[in-house]
Order: sequence, then structure tokens, then C-alpha cells
Amino acid sequence: MLTSGRHLNFLVRNGWEYVERPGVTGIVVVVGLTEHRGVVLVTQWREPVGAKVVEFPAGLAGDLPGGEHESLAEAARRELEEETGFVADEIEPILEGPPSPGISSETVTFFRARRLRRIGPGGGVGQEGVRVHVVPLSRLQEWLARMRAAGFLVDPKVLAGVYCLAMEAEEST
Repeated sequence: MLTSGRHLNFLVRNGWEYVERPGVTGIVVVVGLTEHRGVVLVTQWREPVGAKVVEFPAGLAGDLPGGEHESLAEAARRELEEETGFVADEIEPILEGPPSPGISSETVTFFRARRLRRIGPGGGVGQEGVRVHVVPLSRLQEWLARMRAAGFLVDPKVLAGVYCLAMEAEEST
């Protein structure tokens, strides 16, 4: 180990420097559509990139005291509700992979959330400042272009999630 911070360990292996998150068992991304085909997204300030970012609800598994053995599905349900105020009757993994394998040991698991119901305002916990957006799937590209024009960055995982929704729609026809 090169050094460690409160949330990251900096490592070197075979001459390769990278980071890992101690105490985290996985990362989840939640892809959900409302009954009216609205894509559930969030925006929040992300200090490392110095901008507000459009994202799917997402978060860490196993990072909370007492929740070290939290499953990925439990983390996905928790993050969905905390960030958006939505709960899902069904949640299942649909995609998994490393989002930035050149710098991090992280693996992200995408979950498809179905039969969403809004039970609260969302917004995250503490000072996260999460803003919830429900965008009609049919107008998503236009909405994302407006957000980019307004200075927001768009997490590429949004495009991966939308691709999964498109594949799902194609399979059901």
C-alpha cells in the first residue's frame, strides 16, 4: 500500500498504481422506469469533476456501520429510496463490470428496478444534495442535451442503463 485516506487506499501491484475503497463490498447503479415510462435519474454536485452530474441512483454496498454484510440488492433498494424516494417491487441485476479499470479496483452492478412507487421526496442523506428527475424515455436524449448545454456532465453509465432498457424493450417485442 502506498498510502490510505479516510475513504480510499492507494496501492501498487506489478508496477500499477490504483485505488480501492476499504470496507465496500460493491457499487450499485439502479435503472428504473416509472409506470408512465419515465426514467428515474438524479443530479448532484461531484467535487472531483467540479460539476453537477446526471446519474442513475447509485451507491456503495457494505459501507454503513452495521451493514457490512449488506447484499448488493439490499444496497440497490436502499440507494433508490434514499436518493429518489422510490421503492421497487422487483429488483434484479442486469449488468456488471469495472467502470474505470485503469485507476480503480471497483466493479459496478446495474440493477433493473420494476414497478416503482414513490413513497418519499428522496434527496439523499445528510448534505448529499441529490435532486430527482423523472424524464420521459421518449424525450431523454433531448433532456440530456439541455442538461449538457446547462453545464451538467452526463455519467456514461446513464447511456449504458438506457441501452439495457432498449435491449429489454427489443426482447419484449
